Amino acid sequence: MRAKNLAGLVLMMSIGSTAFPQAVRTGSYPNLFSELLGKSEAEVQAKLDAAWQQLFYGDDATERVYYPVGPDMAYVMDIGNDDVRTEGMSYGMMIAVQLDKKLEFDRIWKWAKTYMYQQSGSYQGYFAWHCTKEGRKRNGNPASDGEEWFVTALFFASARWGDGEGIFAYRKEAQAILDAMLHASARGQSFVSTDMFDQEAKQVVFVPAKNNGDGITDPSYHLPHFYELWALWADKDQAFWKDAAAASRAFWRKAADPQTGLMPDYAEFDGSPADMNNGGHRDFLYDAWRCGMNLGLDSSWFAADPWQAAQADRLLRFFLGQGPRYGDRYKVTGEMIGGDHSLGLVAMNAAACLAADIPERKAFVEELWNASADKGQWRYYNDMLYMLALLDLSGNFRAYPPN
Repeated sequence: MRAKNLAGLVLMMSIGSTAFPQAVRTGSYPNLFSELLGKSEAEVQAKLDAAWQQLFYGDDATERVYYPVGPDMAYVMDIGNDDVRTEGMSYGMMIAVQLDKKLEFDRIWKWAKTYMYQQSGSYQGYFAWHCTKEGRKRNGNPASDGEEWFVTALFFASARWGDGEGIFAYRKEAQAILDAMLHASARGQSFVSTDMFDQEAKQVVFVPAKNNGDGITDPSYHLPHFYELWALWADKDQAFWKDAAAASRAFWRKAADPQTGLMPDYAEFDGSPADMNNGGHRDFLYDAWRCGMNLGLDSSWFAADPWQAAQADRLLRFFLGQGPRYGDRYKVTGEMIGGDHSLGLVAMNAAACLAADIPERKAFVEELWNASADKGQWRYYNDMLYMLALLDLSGNFRAYPPN
């Protein structure tokens, strides 16, 4: 008990009592469904339960994205692309730990370690970003956001459930991934892989591959609220992670269009739009949707930058100006290039309300509440973002400090 209390005290002292708001410091996380919509605790829990049931245990063909394999493994499947991605696997683990679902967490983690983790070769210590559902690696290069979410989900699992043996020594596994992310180049075993964070810019790279993604970043991969926790809980490199949090917050200021608040899919380290293979990723596309959620969580958890409230307001006002059936893809300057009204973006805009001040934010929260999980071919991405936003806005996306 004394060790547990000491860990909590260290967390409180490290965060401070004035620079940060209530969420991480006090454990009081805002529930916008209750605060803005007047929903009861029972109604909110029923909403979460229904989403969990559909995504994890719904109909195989039209609802679920989580599929058990054998007695002790499972994968989260991108239905539309017929593959398994570290993005979805790490999201699945985060959803499971937030909802106290250890069985599902362990199943997903074991599949990821068995089939996606690379014990040798050019990307030793990293996870292949996508595999077939049978476990064959389609591409060995990592996607940086997968590792970031793996690390934080594992830290939370260690705090909630304690550490087990082998791959279920969650905290040890989290630290091993952090070491790979920051010290891949120091191992010197590869002419292909690089560190997952640029050492000079202190920013996450799009892909840790030399001359093939390591020179640019993805604004939605910037997770300063995670880096703040790593600075407290990691066994080493604490100063770097603290600097990375500050660098990401400064980067967002440069990446967001000053009029629309939109950020591009890919960006240079100075915030200007970038591209890979002429794929049009200078625009506000599917990756960039998540910037709203990341901004909302960082503001809610730490409130380290007052600009974030103004940015959330700017972003929401832009979509208000587009009408209730706004599109899902835009030039960062505001010209619509995709007219679908997508659940995933609805969810991410609602999550941005955690940082926003404008009274119109209620409309975004209400639209998410009235929405239902997707059942179509492209349900994977929409539904994972939907589930994460439900956790965010219900006060159930929480930072669990180590015991």
